[in-house]
Amino acid sequence: MCRELLEVVEVDEIEDWVETVDRVAGLDLGKASLTACIRVPSEQRPGGRSQEVRDYATTTGSLLELADHLRAQSVRLVAMEATGEYWKPVFYLLEAEGFTCWLLNAHHVKNVPGRPKTDKLDAVWLAKVVERGMCRPSFVPPKPIRQLRDLTRYRRY
Repeated sequence: MCRELLEVVEVDEIEDWVETVDRVAGLDLGKASLTACIRVPSEQRPGGRSQEVRDYATTTGSLLELADHLRAQSVRLVAMEATGEYWKPVFYLLEAEGFTCWLLNAHHVKNVPGRPKTDKLDAVWLAKVVERGMCRPSFVPPKPIRQLRDLTRYRRY
């Protein structure tokens, strides 16, 4: 039976089975700013992709502006790299705005020797890795658990 199925399925059909994310954003985070790369289906080239790279400050106003721009592009999945504590405000605000946020482990994403390191290239790379399904998100506890952790960590005896 398996042999029969393999004979019926053509190579083009197998390639179509690879799941990709249509509209994705990759964020390279820093303390004072972030670089966002948005990758969406191209309107000019059928089957192609177009991307847009912009810089934003990490202030609340700029992050809300980023959320509005992501919403205008119909992006639902936002991926960012775990860099120190800088990811938390961005992750929490975008999550509260209704986006699916993925926190990615730097070791899983950056193991490419010889690749130049700039904020723009990192944001593009994150978006490409996520859209092609080449990584999985790290575990981030749900909001009620995070709130409980914050409460217990700041409590004094």
